[in-house]
Amino acid sequence: MANQTLDLNDELYRYLLHVGVREPQVLMELREATEAEEMSEMRSAPEQGQFMALLLKLMGASRVLEIGTFTGYATLWMALALPRDGEIVTCDVSERWTFIAHRFWEQAGVQERIHLHLRPALETLDELLENGAAASFDFAFIDADKENYNDYFEACLQLVRPGGLIAVDNTLWGGSVVDESNHKASTEAIRAFNEKMRDDPRFELSMLPIADGLTLAMKNHV
Repeated sequence: MANQTLDLNDELYRYLLHVGVREPQVLMELREATEAEEMSEMRSAPEQGQFMALLLKLMGASRVLEIGTFTGYATLWMALALPRDGEIVTCDVSERWTFIAHRFWEQAGVQERIHLHLRPALETLDELLENGAAASFDFAFIDADKENYNDYFEACLQLVRPGGLIAVDNTLWGGSVVDESNHKASTEAIRAFNEKMRDDPRFELSMLPIADGLTLAMKNHV
């Protein structure tokens, strides 16, 4: 038994994907289509997508909020895990990337569960709150511009129900969070966000070394 998380080399990671991930054909095709594009590193990892899908099923989730759609790979993992009447509200600003997403959502037969808002996410979050959607989501996934992570999280914390879960991606940021010479705005934003999350009593916290770091926050009951 290991007393700390394993460091996965390429061979061990391939083994993990081979025996530990059940990626449906449509998701495999979307992943391959994304890898053919520039900025493909923005796509969620297969093991992370499957993990979040499992969380949704364990929770019995039916309503999901996503900040950052890209080509819709994580969106599709989650949509496939929802019941037929489930819903994902997903936010992005790129017509180019989400055009790819739409094609595969339709191919998977889940396009009616996914509602894309193509504008700055904070505008959508504010509108949801203004329209009485507070505490109406079971799960939120944040994977967008790092400088706005704190604002996204604060809005999601209002929109997710007590006992609901918020998942925040890239919280290890490729290891840059411990590189004292790295003072990029995105890195500093992640560092500040992580420090704030550690000491916040409004939720239960777990940071997982999956993919590029995935922080889970379960909203406490008041």
